[in-house]
Amino acid sequence: MKRKKLVLLIAMMSASTFASASALVYTPNNPNFGGNPANGPNLLNEANAQNKHTDPSLSSSGLSSQSSLDQFNAQLQQAILSRVASSVTNSIVGTNGELKPGTISTGNFTIVVSQAGNGNLQVTTTDKTTGATSTFIVSNGQ
Repeated sequence: MKRKKLVLLIAMMSASTFASASALVYTPNNPNFGGNPANGPNLLNEANAQNKHTDPSLSSSGLSSQSSLDQFNAQLQQAILSRVASSVTNSIVGTNGELKPGTISTGNFTIVVSQAGNGNLQVTTTDKTTGATSTFIVSNGQ
């Protein structure tokens, strides 16, 4: 019995000499808060895996629900409108870069450039089909 107590006492004393402690140090994981930047992609992948929200404007493949023909027509329309806008711009801008008062009429729009006072010009665009107008004032660089 004494031998068991002695062995137990020696075991307890030897175990206590090997135990050590240190201060707890917080190290953030998220790179936004000072963590390792290499954790960023992993955290983003975990967040995307947990995200159950879907954009209703996207189809299940992740692409727009427009057909290829619709996408082509939209791009063609933007290209044509860009050329019309460039043509209109050439009509209302002088060689020195100043706007010239006047009226330009296209198929669906009327653009009126008029003096607004104090060297400013007022540009009014009217949609001929709906009658909607948009107006803004710009400095004529004087």
